[in-house]
Amino acid sequence: MRTVSRVLPAVIGVLMSLNPAPTPAAAAEAAAPLIERAKLFGNPTRAAGTLSPDGKWLSWLAPRDGVMNIWVAPIATPAQGRPLTASKDRPIRQHFWAPDSSMVMYIQDKGGDENFLLYGIDIGSGQERTLTPFEKTRVQLVGSSPIVKDRILVGLNNRDERWHDVHSLELKTGRLTEIIRGDGYAGFLADATLALRLALRPNAAGGFDFYRVEGNQVGEKPFASTTLEDSLTTQPAAFTTDGKTLYWIDSRGRDTAALVAQDVASGATRVIGASPRADVGSVLANPRTGEAEAYSINYLREEWTALDATVGADLAWLGARLRGDLSVTSRTEDDRLWTVAVDPVTAPPSVHLFDRQARSLTELYVSRPELSGAPLQKMHPLELKARDGLTLPSYLTLPPGSDPDGDGKPIRPVPMVLFVHGGPWARDDYGYNAYHQWMANRGYAVLAVNFRGSTGFGKSFISAGDLQWGRRMHDDLLDAVQWAIGAGVTAQDKVAIMGGSYGGYATLAGLAFTPTTFACGVDIVGPSNLETLLKTIPPYWTAGIEQFHQRMGNPNTEAGLALLRERSPLYKAGDIVRPLLIGQGANDPRVKQAESDQIVTAMKARGIPVTYVLFPDEGHGFARPDNNIAFNAITENFLSVCLGGRAEPVGGTLGVSSAQVLEGADRVPGLK
Repeated sequence: MRTVSRVLPAVIGVLMSLNPAPTPAAAAEAAAPLIERAKLFGNPTRAAGTLSPDGKWLSWLAPRDGVMNIWVAPIATPAQGRPLTASKDRPIRQHFWAPDSSMVMYIQDKGGDENFLLYGIDIGSGQERTLTPFEKTRVQLVGSSPIVKDRILVGLNNRDERWHDVHSLELKTGRLTEIIRGDGYAGFLADATLALRLALRPNAAGGFDFYRVEGNQVGEKPFASTTLEDSLTTQPAAFTTDGKTLYWIDSRGRDTAALVAQDVASGATRVIGASPRADVGSVLANPRTGEAEAYSINYLREEWTALDATVGADLAWLGARLRGDLSVTSRTEDDRLWTVAVDPVTAPPSVHLFDRQARSLTELYVSRPELSGAPLQKMHPLELKARDGLTLPSYLTLPPGSDPDGDGKPIRPVPMVLFVHGGPWARDDYGYNAYHQWMANRGYAVLAVNFRGSTGFGKSFISAGDLQWGRRMHDDLLDAVQWAIGAGVTAQDKVAIMGGSYGGYATLAGLAFTPTTFACGVDIVGPSNLETLLKTIPPYWTAGIEQFHQRMGNPNTEAGLALLRERSPLYKAGDIVRPLLIGQGANDPRVKQAESDQIVTAMKARGIPVTYVLFPDEGHGFARPDNNIAFNAITENFLSVCLGGRAEPVGGTLGVSSAQVLEGADRVPGLK
């Protein structure tokens, strides 16, 4: 399947009091079985089921000797799977097929350093090769084609780590040929002949200039430009196979991003998909023609609109037979077979094979069959109001037994975890969420808020977060907590804050800037000092630096530097009075270990307790399940002291992980 999508540059100490007379809800909560951490965060049985373009093979990810590897099977006999790879230390997390179906490819880094190399395995021989055999290099996929099947285009920053030069990669020989150098460019777009047609260059306005490319030469003048306000909501997406139409995800002249078709010859544009509530998200494109056939809008939940009657009928047929939100995850070149993922939220997701001609639907696998029958909880979409009237799309999950009538309000207040997404230019979504289910099972309400600055809700929603780290973005989180207290979801002194990346920053900001609002906090790879964060971003993010400066604060100006320091939790570390747990990967290229080290040092210097866990073989988040399970074991026992919820004992989880508890082992039950 070729999916037209937005092309953007890189740029979680008092015990809960007991009720003297337990309510029926409390009894039901206590009766709900404890879901083992390993069932939620260990390896899935299968994941990422994908069809080969020729329809002869099915590939997926599954454990081999405890590590996620790539498996394949003939499409006619999917039970006869065999492993193609033998990764021993780090899970393979994504893979894709060569255009001619002769090879499965994947990218992999070392210890979370995000220097991803490209690997390929020949289906016939099983031989594996490193297709980009370079050190300290991060590969990017620039283009593949349904017409040109013997090669693909890749971007490599092995010459200059700031910029990706485009190369043609011959799949059979592994030969790399430089096509164009990427100096100063954020990216390139190719057509179905693998000819480069467009180049993107960041500009001083915080947006991008778009240039035509002919004969691998970039034009002298841009044919279109954006400023900061459209920079995250306007990008060229893909050409149709005949090269006559260019699709854009485009917010110019409107607030939300629309799906726009541009006639290449005349330059005329027409909107073919849009919503006033949210940006166009995913687009289904015909695998042969590249023409858009359906698009989705994701406000509170994802909703699909068909542009092609046959595809619309197929989606309706699937929707009548599958319980849950569905998505088409791969399509064969002849478009006869689809893989369809289904997310029922209260049951584990599954993947099905859909034969469009035979009108047959076959379940290929359930991702986590061990969760079938487990007390998984509903996710309730919400529209919350910020103090200035801005609507905040949000999601609430409640503990089992706390909401007998299912209206999204517990019959008594329960402890709550405010779970903050990363980015911040990202969003929370509706669907099965392991963290929501885990915490709800432990007795907590879980609230996820799309605060201002989150993506997917139009450019004005994003821009409302400009220069508002630790201020209005944080106010949105505080307003959501006050809503939860006022609605009887939770109590004033029973709210924890937790998150990763920007969510980790929000946790540190919550404990440092509003010291008594939260009962405790869990920070995962969060920055504590915005000045040093911007000084140490990966070199390959250079194209996005102007956006960072305009949306966060410019350290090269006196006012900008003052703003960054003011919004850095490090400088308010002395005000922290609530328990804090920090998890960090030693190889994190985005949020360096120093970000956690320096706030821990500042807290220790002031005699403020903190628990600090370092993973020497991880980067920006924890990829190895043993490490993720270990940190979550620490987290739930930390929260049980803070909020009074249930916890599975830490047990031997740390022994099979790489976790190093550098500070505060005595503050978490079972950790010392």
